[in-house]
Amino acid sequence: MTDSKYFTTTKKGEIFELKAELNSDKKEKKKEAVKKVIASMTVGKDVSALFPDVVNCMQTDNLELKKLVYLYLMNYAKSQPDMAIMAVNTFVKDCEDPNPLIRALAVRTMGCIRVDKITEYLCEPLRKCLKDEDPYVRKTAAVCVAKLHDINAQLVEDQGFLDTLKDLISDSNPMVVANAVAALSEIAESHPSSNLLDLNPQSINKLLTALNECTEWGQIFILDCLANYMPKDDREAQSICERVTPRLSHANSAVVLSAVKVLMKFMEMLSKDLDYYGTLLKKLAPPLVTLLSAEPELQYVALRNINLIVQKRPEILKHEMKVFFVKYNDPIYVKLEKLDIMIRLASQANIAQVLAELKEYATEVDVDFVRKAVRAIGRCAIKVEQSAERCVSTLLDLIQTKVNYVVQEAIVVIKDIFRKYPNKYESVIATLCENLDSLDEPEARAAMIWIVGEYAERIDNADELLESFLEGFHDESTQVQLQLLTAIVKLFLKKPTETQELVQQVLSLATQDSDNPDLRDRGYIYWRLLSTDPVAAKEVVLAEKPLISEETDLIEPTLLDELICYIGTLASVYHKPPSAFVEGSRGVTHKSLLPRTGSNESVESPDTAPAGGPAADQPSVIPTQGDLLGDLLNLDLGPPVSGPPMATAPVQMGAVDLLGGGLDILMGDESEGLRSDVGGSPAMGGSDGSFTPAPNTAAPTNVGAPLGTGLGDLFDLTGGVGTLSGSYVAPKTVWLPAMKAKGLEISGTFSRQVGSISMDLVLTNKALQVMSDFAIQFNRNSFGLAPAAPLQVHAPLAPNQSVEISLPLNTVGSVMKMDPLNNLQVAVKNNIDVFYFSTLYPLHILFVEDGKMERQMFLATWKDIPNENETQFQIKDCSLNADAVSSKLQGSNIFTVAKRNVEGQDMLYQSLKLTNGIWVLAELRIQPSNPNFTLSLKCRAPEVSQYIFQAYETILKN
Repeated sequence: MTDSKYFTTTKKGEIFELKAELNSDKKEKKKEAVKKVIASMTVGKDVSALFPDVVNCMQTDNLELKKLVYLYLMNYAKSQPDMAIMAVNTFVKDCEDPNPLIRALAVRTMGCIRVDKITEYLCEPLRKCLKDEDPYVRKTAAVCVAKLHDINAQLVEDQGFLDTLKDLISDSNPMVVANAVAALSEIAESHPSSNLLDLNPQSINKLLTALNECTEWGQIFILDCLANYMPKDDREAQSICERVTPRLSHANSAVVLSAVKVLMKFMEMLSKDLDYYGTLLKKLAPPLVTLLSAEPELQYVALRNINLIVQKRPEILKHEMKVFFVKYNDPIYVKLEKLDIMIRLASQANIAQVLAELKEYATEVDVDFVRKAVRAIGRCAIKVEQSAERCVSTLLDLIQTKVNYVVQEAIVVIKDIFRKYPNKYESVIATLCENLDSLDEPEARAAMIWIVGEYAERIDNADELLESFLEGFHDESTQVQLQLLTAIVKLFLKKPTETQELVQQVLSLATQDSDNPDLRDRGYIYWRLLSTDPVAAKEVVLAEKPLISEETDLIEPTLLDELICYIGTLASVYHKPPSAFVEGSRGVTHKSLLPRTGSNESVESPDTAPAGGPAADQPSVIPTQGDLLGDLLNLDLGPPVSGPPMATAPVQMGAVDLLGGGLDILMGDESEGLRSDVGGSPAMGGSDGSFTPAPNTAAPTNVGAPLGTGLGDLFDLTGGVGTLSGSYVAPKTVWLPAMKAKGLEISGTFSRQVGSISMDLVLTNKALQVMSDFAIQFNRNSFGLAPAAPLQVHAPLAPNQSVEISLPLNTVGSVMKMDPLNNLQVAVKNNIDVFYFSTLYPLHILFVEDGKMERQMFLATWKDIPNENETQFQIKDCSLNADAVSSKLQGSNIFTVAKRNVEGQDMLYQSLKLTNGIWVLAELRIQPSNPNFTLSLKCRAPEVSQYIFQAYETILKN
């Protein structure tokens, strides 16, 4: 009789009877009683009251009874932790049982009892089992370490179990190796910072040896582990690929996909010129094709993975188009996926075949599939130019069928074909207009309206057609309303006399009667454009449109590279990285296609020597983990948004308004008060001291002044804007040493030339692999410095190669006061990782070209700034005379407003302006016989004075 009888009893008083049976002397009766207890537990009855009686049954040689008791124990240990301690002695005893099955059973159950009180008692038995002579016990113990780590990670580390696990990777039994790898991978995923799977060529060799003899799931664990390894060169990558390739013929599809993942990752390192590369491509196709003969669910998973593979390397399956032709009995989800891959593989060689298939599909009965097939014809036209004509005639044939949804889809894709091939197929417009009345879907109506508006000059009755749409304007969807508004404005600009009423009607409908903000805004923009400047309106509305790209649904390259690393997992089916659908951070580590060396290395703070400053006062690179990392990495490292340098709003830096709020008198006209007596400043000598105007070598006050303000301006080559000498540029220093950035060394400096700031970098690849996909980002900083363009490295950076780049900067980034003020924290990303460093930029790169103040204004401002804001500095060992000093500083946009001689010493009065609008006024005293100068600085933001002094020193001494 089967065990089903245990589930049929519903007697009352059962617990009492079971208690008696459990304490019976007869073994058979005991076993029956335990089975009844397990049956009750399975159907949800509470049998925890029998805990001590069931635990007493553990003392038995009968393996079946022991398994049942252990099952009970796992279920109730959490709710009865005090009672569960009673079972510890039995575990310890069972772990030394002569029967390996019992030893393994004991260690497996120990791992499943998630009770903190008990775990420490289990360490000794587990240690023995990890070194057990029987491989079955060792492999079970390996998994138990991972379970124990999940309950109490600290305990596992203190007891040294992780080192024992690492030793098991060298075990003689392949199953033990596989389980050790699985356990270490599991622990590494939950603790990404620990470098547990420290793989090297020797351990990789052991894993590859074990691979051939493992069970299928063991093979998957080992292959997944191999995928995270980074070969040291292409020869090692090729050798691993050769040993993994036989797995492609495995019967289990999971093993096949894991092997494909390893090969796809390592192919990145192989040169395309190698014979082996071509062989590998050929070997990858058959196993993928074989996966498509499985049941539909497996086919779907395979197709989703193939979709990724085809986007990365279409050449693998380019000759296998027929496999993706749809069968009549395929489920819809398989059909749609196959269609997608067919279009990705479409090329000039097979387009005739593909089109014949697609035309066939368009006559099917499944509406969703037919729609997708019609769209696919359009996508083929856009992808393969030679086929466009055939595609258009195929679409026209389909429109003639007059099947409503086919016609609507065809019109949507013909609109895209017009955008890809302008002035080529417009002869079909007449046919499209015949089907106007049958359109009821918003997308098709919008596409048709776009066609009528775009080609209004070729359609005689365009105004009537658009007017027919206008009758039910408020019932249309937003998409159609917006398209209709634009189309009528286009029509008006092409035929203004006939359509004046129509355009007024649509503008009032859009602006007065509509409550959709998008529609209203667009209506107002058109209204104002048309009423103020019809020529500008024409240029905006009828501007030439960019051609559309061939494949708009390709996965973004960096995401694709990451998904290739997850082939054979849910991420490859969803086409999303795990972080998008796995809650919490556990188990989600970011992967990139070229495997990285030690993907779990923590971010180190590189020692950086700042540009133009002693290494002693270098800034701390990453002040706090949350500060810089949060700022830099919450933003994506794409190209920064560049824009014109706009006037930034005042930003508080500490308690001081760095944007010089009180300097509004400088910006306005000189007031009466300024024209009155302005002498008497102690630094200026008194009102009797006469000023001599400085030599006229200053930059024009307004940098942006139009060039045509007279020939005088045009030939004033001495003006600061035209200075070709530029400001002083410090020599390049190493900002990020290679040892801190996995082989990438960055050195650089900052410069300002003709009004634009740039960061001049040298990137050197000292690693053994190619580097690519460079991007750069700055943390928020005191003056809003930010890249004005992406970091352009046009070709991948080969090992031992360097590239020089000049990265333009602007000052419209986010502002945050740094310490020191000129500290700049930078993140650089490449295909290997993201690296951080910080450097100090010299402040003179921020001195703008219109920093020369008029003399009267200078006097008034000097008096206006409080005396406590004045700071004095000594510039030592400088042997230049006053004129040389003046012209040298002029090159870096420090302008001499006036010069006078008092008792044999030269006094230079100078002004400069920073990019954020702060003015700094200076008095420089130079004694002919004394190499030490005295610099007095006055500024509304005194904390910049120290850095201005450093700039003076740097410029004058270099």
